[in-house]
Amino acid sequence: MIIVIGLALLAALTAWFYWVTNPRPAAAMGTSSAAAPELPDGLSVAFISAGKLFCKSGNGAVTQIHSPYIQDIEDRLARSKERHSWKENTSFQVSASGQMKQFASDGANIAVTSALFHKDRSVLYFLKDQGIGGLFSYDLDSGIELRILHKQYLDLADLNLDAAGTRILCASAAKDGASNIASLDIEGNHFRELTGGDTVDAAPAWVPGDEHVLLYQSAGLARNPAGHVIAQGNISIQKLNMRSGSIEAVLDSPQHDFLHPRVCANGKLHFIRRPYEVPNYSSGNILLDTVLFPFRLLRALFHYLNFFSLMYSRKPLTGAAGPAVQADIKDIILKGRRIDAEKALREESAINGIASLVPRSWELVCRSSAGVERVLATNVASYDLMSDGSIVYSNGRAVFMLVAGSQSALVLKDDLVGDVAGRLNAEGAGRATSA
Repeated sequence: MIIVIGLALLAALTAWFYWVTNPRPAAAMGTSSAAAPELPDGLSVAFISAGKLFCKSGNGAVTQIHSPYIQDIEDRLARSKERHSWKENTSFQVSASGQMKQFASDGANIAVTSALFHKDRSVLYFLKDQGIGGLFSYDLDSGIELRILHKQYLDLADLNLDAAGTRILCASAAKDGASNIASLDIEGNHFRELTGGDTVDAAPAWVPGDEHVLLYQSAGLARNPAGHVIAQGNISIQKLNMRSGSIEAVLDSPQHDFLHPRVCANGKLHFIRRPYEVPNYSSGNILLDTVLFPFRLLRALFHYLNFFSLMYSRKPLTGAAGPAVQADIKDIILKGRRIDAEKALREESAINGIASLVPRSWELVCRSSAGVERVLATNVASYDLMSDGSIVYSNGRAVFMLVAGSQSALVLKDDLVGDVAGRLNAEGAGRATSA
């Protein structure tokens, strides 16, 4: 009887796997027959993809910004690997736990967490690894990189410059999962945290006309008795007055997340609105754990036997010396939300013929001072409000610009587009649209 039930479960899992992976036509994958709107001149776009920074200027090609700091670390790792190469496939490579030692990794494993344009042909970005973080500036013409700030356990994101280009707002992450809003100057000095509490505060924005007022997104954290984060509340938009220290809720709803607030010169608030997903602790999780228990038990047994194989024959049961497993784009995280890329590309709406990684319910909204809201675009994973009021945004697979008539013009496309930043010079500003 147990065997019959096991075979039935295996058949059900096989059918479910086939249904999930079998491609089906998307609901809206066609392209419009209308002529594509023209992009303004002088548009530069930078975006982060899988921890790497890319840039496109005008009609040029998309190029990766190679940090000399990262290159220097990779060169040192390569030299260290050469020195220890004789230890490979010997007992010196087996640790006390039975795992294979890694004397030097294949890469520096340093990721870009945030980037924005600074001055005419310069990009400001933050780099971090497991222990050290640094703020850098890179000149696109000369390729010269300047190290502004470099500190152990520094973890910054969501960089935002003021109109004068002298002060930076950012999100400063702590080891316990919380995050606070912080400020520093463009030289990397006078670092100060502006918010506190057991919350995730991020995406700070200056409010035009008042240098002492800023907006940011905030979500509360729920922890178990051991102090581990088990859930995050809905994301609201808060306003902080740095003079008085007072905090006021601007947008807060238990049904929605409000992300990435930005205010244009005419006082309109822009943000991404998406449905809030309540953490689900249903009995379905228990059923899934029960079904997967035999497979997890076999996996544990395999690693137990693999330990003895490494200890006594110095040969693993698998090809441990083979190529490293690369990250699978099928399951990614955008703006704190896990995205099934395969499902999204199959089912979600397309923009200018390019399938979206995020749902249509992720909306870019413009809200007037009177509270009147207008949806500017759907399927928005990230966006940037440029100094002249024009907007570039991403659906996770491409970058678009809102042009005359609120049409979306394609700027570039890529397999994965995270945070996006844009800059428009004075010559090209005439054909851009302001929300």
